[in-house]
Amino acid sequence: MQNGNPLFDFALTQKATDIHICAGAPVLLRIGKKLLPATEEKLTPEKSRELTYQVLNDEQIQQFEKQLDYDLMMAYGNARFRINIGFFNGSVGSTIRVLEGDPKTPEQLRLPPVVKTLAEKQKGLILITGSTSQGKTTTLSSMIDHINATQKKHIVTIEDPIEYIHTNKKGIVRQREIGRDTQSFYTGLRAALRQDPDVIAIGEMRDYETIKIALTAAETGILVLSTLHVISIDKMIERMLSYAPEDGENIIRFLLAESLQGVIHQELIPSLQGGQRVACEIMTITTGAKNIIRQKGGFHLRNVILTGKKFGMIPMADSIQDLLDENAIALETAKRIMTSYGG
Repeated sequence: MQNGNPLFDFALTQKATDIHICAGAPVLLRIGKKLLPATEEKLTPEKSRELTYQVLNDEQIQQFEKQLDYDLMMAYGNARFRINIGFFNGSVGSTIRVLEGDPKTPEQLRLPPVVKTLAEKQKGLILITGSTSQGKTTTLSSMIDHINATQKKHIVTIEDPIEYIHTNKKGIVRQREIGRDTQSFYTGLRAALRQDPDVIAIGEMRDYETIKIALTAAETGILVLSTLHVISIDKMIERMLSYAPEDGENIIRFLLAESLQGVIHQELIPSLQGGQRVACEIMTITTGAKNIIRQKGGFHLRNVILTGKKFGMIPMADSIQDLLDENAIALETAKRIMTSYGG
């Protein structure tokens, strides 16, 4: 790629999270929840291909045209970009996720103090949940950074791809990328258990073997941090059990009840001041929560959260109300989000 990229520069100044290059449409930037045009004219197939190929060398272009899909990471200034290139109705296009190279602290993300408390646990499983593009990886990275900055721990991460680069502080962080450093989350996690870890961070739990090994590791003395795609905490048990074979449900329930220390569920909300703010629902694990995980449906966890403030729990309604009190978000947006939480 040539030095300097005006489109990347513009996306960074606009605080965009994604860039869409697609024939038949202008270049689009995702800012907050909206796709906004960055060019006046719609792209021709030739222009879409030209803009996309600017980030590839000749060898990568040949690989893409043979494989028809191509993924890469690119560093640019202080930012990093995760790029997916493909053919769409015969035309070349790309979707580019804008990443920040350095991890943020929990304070910079304005996360509640209980997030740092959970990161300071010595063992067990901490889950960060939410739907797509709700900042789960950013929060995971901030927790890794907090451990790295405050404790002499050996941290192994397994990521797809690596989005934030960690440098060793008080601890040691060894980052492994799927496809480059290890074959899969499962193989990377299995190897990590032989690497004397204090903390293992798994970018995502999305198959039975990975979940089973992660839960076993957490139950036997390692702190495991991971993310899970769910729309609310009460869907967590159902999602994890969906990966299990018919005879594996009880194993998952038992290990999850024994190892889970807390769940951080996130919603990214457009801010009235620009950018986005995070709203967090927090569940810490009590005896009641353990019993529900072992025996019942996840919808019972909603009552645990609503009645568990003395244990550090935060219902989503309280987090949303705090943002409203700050005049940080719009009332209409708050009402829309709360429909998923019984509000």
